[in-house]
Amino acid sequence: MKHYLITGAAGFIGSQLTEVLLNAGHRVTAIDNFSLGTRAHIATAQQSPMYQIIEADLVDTAACIAHLKPVHSTHPIDEVWHLAANSDISAGVSDSSIDLRNTFLTTHSVLAAMKELGIKRLAFSSTSAVYGVHDGAMSEDIGPLFPISNYGAMKLASEAAISAALESYLEKVWIFRFPNVVGPRATHGAIFDFIGRLRQNPEELLVLGDGTQQKPYLHVSELLDAMIFITNTAQGKMNYFNIGPSDTGATVKSMAESVVRHLGGKASIRYTGGDRGWVGDVPRFYYSVAKLEALGWKPSMDSAGALDRAIQDIIQENQ
Repeated sequence: MKHYLITGAAGFIGSQLTEVLLNAGHRVTAIDNFSLGTRAHIATAQQSPMYQIIEADLVDTAACIAHLKPVHSTHPIDEVWHLAANSDISAGVSDSSIDLRNTFLTTHSVLAAMKELGIKRLAFSSTSAVYGVHDGAMSEDIGPLFPISNYGAMKLASEAAISAALESYLEKVWIFRFPNVVGPRATHGAIFDFIGRLRQNPEELLVLGDGTQQKPYLHVSELLDAMIFITNTAQGKMNYFNIGPSDTGATVKSMAESVVRHLGGKASIRYTGGDRGWVGDVPRFYYSVAKLEALGWKPSMDSAGALDRAIQDIIQENQ
């Protein structure tokens, strides 16, 4: 049994990771300020005696340390899984302080707390956005990296701060570079938005961009499986992996058509034009996942399959 600290634990991914770890017999302490996460997401976890939720602003380092000291002294924390971040990329483009505070300063605070408390192992949710725009497959070792969104920039800065901490006081780090992750409990994203728009206007679906944007998609259930597999299997000091399918992705057009089909197939689709949905949106990319495959993990669904399952998930939970 391990004791995990999960930040952003009431969010889309964090809440589901929590349940997987609890079901495996581990203890979980969660931190969330509920700015994006919801109490409904943690309702199942709260039924477990092995779960504790701390409502706190992660950027307030002193307060977080004060909350965590008694927890850590009673049941020492083995690993921190830092998932808290701003997840609205377009909002961060409009106001760069959002990602500075909620994406980078949360990481800075987590590292400071780990140093103070003597916690040595960190798993970090990074992103494909650190790569910026590249021709060809994005592999873990390409560079230089020039993100085009503040979100990607602050995630890359977080990776750098974690690397520096590893040299100083951490013992082991896992960095996960996520693709577009889809599935139940989503609070944002194209599928979530499309379903909401169609329920407001069943006759027409407005889609940002021209629909040719093409990206890899991974169902959240497979993301969780991959992250846990990586932390159990990759035992270097610094372990960093792209997580995703091996295909070149699915288009926004195909996603929109699938959402319309699942909701009855009556709406026309109107595109706003342009090769991207918003400033900071990388219009097309695909991953090299050879490093993860060599470690021994592959998803069971391709991008199209992940999207189809996620559309059904989100429609069903919002009925």
